[in-house]
Amino acid sequence: MKNHFQIRISVLRSALLGVLAVGLLSSRPLQSPPGDKPEDNRFTKVILAEKLDEPMEMTFLNDGRVLFVERKGALKAYNPTTKEVTVIANIPVSTKYTAKDGRITEAEDGLLGIVTDPNYDQNHWIYLYYSEPGDVAKNILTRYELRGSELVMSSKKVLLEVATQREQCCHTGGGMVFDSKGNLFLTTGDNTSPRDTPFNPIDEREGRGPWDAQKSSGNTNDLRGKIIRIHPEADGTYTIPDGNLFPKGTANSQKTRPEIYTMGHRNPWRISVDNKTGYIYWGEVGPDASTDSTGRGPRGYDEFNQAKGPGNYGWPYIIGDNKSYNYFDFASGKSGAVYDPAHPINRSPNNTGLNDLPPVQKALIWYPYSNSPEFPLVGRSGRSATGGPVFHQSDFKNAKRVFPAYYEGKWLIAEFMRGWIMAVTLDEQGNYKSMERFLPEENFSSAIDMKFSPTGDLYVLEYGSAWFRGNDNARIVKIEYNGGNRPPLVQASADKTGGAIPFNVAFSANGTKDYDGDALKYSWKIAQKGGPVRTFTQPNQVVTFDKPGVYQATLTVTDAKGATSTKSLEIKAGNEPPLVAFDIKKGNKSFFFPNQPIDYAVRVIDKEDGSLENGKIAPTQVAVSIDYLAEGFDPIEVAQNHRGTEAVARYATGQRLISQNDCKSCHMPDKKSVGPSYIDVAKKYKGDVAAVDRLAKKVISGGGGVWGDHSMSAHPQLTNSDATAMVNYIMSLDEKPMAAKTYPVQGSFLPKVPEGENGKGGFALRASYTDRGTNIMKPVSSESVVILRNPELLPENADLKKGTQFTTTPAKTFLVTGNQSFIGYKQLDLTDIGHIDILAQATTRVGAIGGQIEVRLDSPTGPMVGKTPMVKVSNPTFPGAATATTQRPTSTSATGAATPPVNTSAAAPAGAAPDRAAMMRRMSQKVTADITPTSGMHTVYFVFTNPQATADDQVLMQVVSIQFVPTGQAASAGTGH
Repeated sequence: MKNHFQIRISVLRSALLGVLAVGLLSSRPLQSPPGDKPEDNRFTKVILAEKLDEPMEMTFLNDGRVLFVERKGALKAYNPTTKEVTVIANIPVSTKYTAKDGRITEAEDGLLGIVTDPNYDQNHWIYLYYSEPGDVAKNILTRYELRGSELVMSSKKVLLEVATQREQCCHTGGGMVFDSKGNLFLTTGDNTSPRDTPFNPIDEREGRGPWDAQKSSGNTNDLRGKIIRIHPEADGTYTIPDGNLFPKGTANSQKTRPEIYTMGHRNPWRISVDNKTGYIYWGEVGPDASTDSTGRGPRGYDEFNQAKGPGNYGWPYIIGDNKSYNYFDFASGKSGAVYDPAHPINRSPNNTGLNDLPPVQKALIWYPYSNSPEFPLVGRSGRSATGGPVFHQSDFKNAKRVFPAYYEGKWLIAEFMRGWIMAVTLDEQGNYKSMERFLPEENFSSAIDMKFSPTGDLYVLEYGSAWFRGNDNARIVKIEYNGGNRPPLVQASADKTGGAIPFNVAFSANGTKDYDGDALKYSWKIAQKGGPVRTFTQPNQVVTFDKPGVYQATLTVTDAKGATSTKSLEIKAGNEPPLVAFDIKKGNKSFFFPNQPIDYAVRVIDKEDGSLENGKIAPTQVAVSIDYLAEGFDPIEVAQNHRGTEAVARYATGQRLISQNDCKSCHMPDKKSVGPSYIDVAKKYKGDVAAVDRLAKKVISGGGGVWGDHSMSAHPQLTNSDATAMVNYIMSLDEKPMAAKTYPVQGSFLPKVPEGENGKGGFALRASYTDRGTNIMKPVSSESVVILRNPELLPENADLKKGTQFTTTPAKTFLVTGNQSFIGYKQLDLTDIGHIDILAQATTRVGAIGGQIEVRLDSPTGPMVGKTPMVKVSNPTFPGAATATTQRPTSTSATGAATPPVNTSAAAPAGAAPDRAAMMRRMSQKVTADITPTSGMHTVYFVFTNPQATADDQVLMQVVSIQFVPTGQAASAGTGH
């Protein structure tokens, strides 16, 4: 399970049922001819649930529920009717390793797998595979009864125990699937530490069993590093089906386990079965060497594998398409002969099984960190093969929708790190034929499981960004296919959404389309609530509003088959919205630099109220805030974090009107005077939705009798909107205090990062004004927000990209490929920017060749204002690499460079999790582009060049960060090396 705990994704915040792609369901789906690939827009990606806590595997019930397990022990269910996730049970599990020296670290152990019994509707059995807590280290396969939403704990049956070691990580497996004969397949990992070598761990020294995969994967008498096949029986036991790797009557049967179907696995992951052929398929995570090594063996490969029958898949002796490792003596540091795929031999003192092992089967698909010449579509960078299902329409006879015949017999595979799903085509004999991206515009990062549900939809379970914890982007995703008519995709816009009457609005349906190419009919309906409806049938229409009020403008688009889609806009007529601008007078308009002052001025103009400049709008009526936004902020967060300031703007006009009138002669804010205090009024009418309108009328007309004998004076000079603003301010006094420091409308601000913050966030400069409204129209608020971001930009957040590949690994990987590839950021101000520092790497691990970086304005071929020196190919050492002993030899790659002695794609290292981002920075080169003095806002392009890159997929470099540095200031210390 190694790589699955090292990854992780943003991402984007979604609603619980956020539809992320176009393609709604038709009640009468049609299937494309088998030879026609369906258009991607026929698929809809729906997020069902998120913010899960280390989800591992899922299964389905016929009532529509999705059962899934989380590593820390939770069994949960997603209910499609209620759209909710509920906890069914918490299983006690072991989640820690304890080394011989007493050191405790987080394990990959826990609740690892789940599958339902083929006869679940009759017996209600589910199977769980987990690490049982206690003094005896073992993982157990159990069966429970699930009665509705209750896991009957007393029904527990332990079918199978897998003895493990809990001293060192890693690799647990845990994938399960039933075949059509009721046989249960279970994957198990090699339970071996990869920490001390990026090649095959075969350390035979005394006490080094946790570092020797020959004890498990290469051991015919051990259930680790295997795919197990058993037949569960009704009494909670199991039998051995015919056709396993070591059948009954095998010579030296005391040295074999009959449960073994396949052996020689490092970390077999999600497993599936082809219900037509009976072949099984799985993803397998490989070792970490980035280059071949003379005397040690091949670089690391991940594999997508197929078993047409029982067999040996080679680990820890053979990998990929039968590439052989050398025997290596860890005590002497000397290499021996290469292993023979036709006759591998296990002579480890940790082996309790046969010495002579079955011949090795080749992988179906294999790929390294760098480009794969055999399978170029898989890409490069971090790798973690997940697996996935083989599709047959016959598996979904009663489904209301099902994937098209184009995917018949194809194996859909997911990659945890690289974020893709591939459709693999096999020939009639089940041999590899080709592969293609499935929904290439989508990213399926952190896919830890992928299955078809009984409804025919494809489900993807995503683990999330960081290992050993819950993640906001850990989620269940459903992909639906629509084979029939697709309703139109509607876009509706207006050039103006409000104003003083009369005014014209240009409505537009531009961007509306129909993926089936149908002729479309348009209908704009514009009306006030309860009022007459104006209808227009042109897609683009100018409409005059000459009566005040709030209008709903609804665009309905109908295709030739009668399918419709709508979109609505709200138009407010009778009050021109204020114009608010927050202007930076001195300083950079894109970035903040700590302790460098920013001079600003706010402008406010309102057609009815006046302006700040002519004095009819007082500075106290304008709310001005400047706030620090923590790292990872987005526009939604900016809005949420400024409600206090918004309240100041909302009620400032009412407060000012009260101070300008005679109200204070009878009322005080918090004490009784001639009349009640404002706070008492607010409390009395709290929750009375009609009170504001009633009290506003009373302010104008006067009245008494509610608070005593004294009558309140009339104020006929006030308009209804002014009186309403005053009452709204009074009513706000009972609301919870909102901490909102206000700033003058003109001044200078010195940005300081708050104590405890890392300085990677930004500052939001915001001005807001709420006008007085009119007798008919409510007040309207407008605001201006300027975001000054941290001067360090991440490449994955660029607005424009060409020739890039982003994968989410513990340290993240952003690669640029091909000559003249680029990234671009819109609306950047280069005023007073002296130079730009870029952290980058060009390593042989990903086959990079290096290059230079040009800084250009407004297009990839626009004026060049800076250029870096060459980013050279370099293989950095990995900081903090652990060693087995001081005598452990250093392996040497084919290129002569020292191989990094660390398992970079393994689970979290021993002890506290490392700062992966800091590690990546230390391993990077810093190159600097001096910037020609430039002012104004531009789209800034970083163009990556190397004429030696003859192919578009040739990796130039990995980009870690981009730092904008002001004139006269050196780069901050501690970046690069």
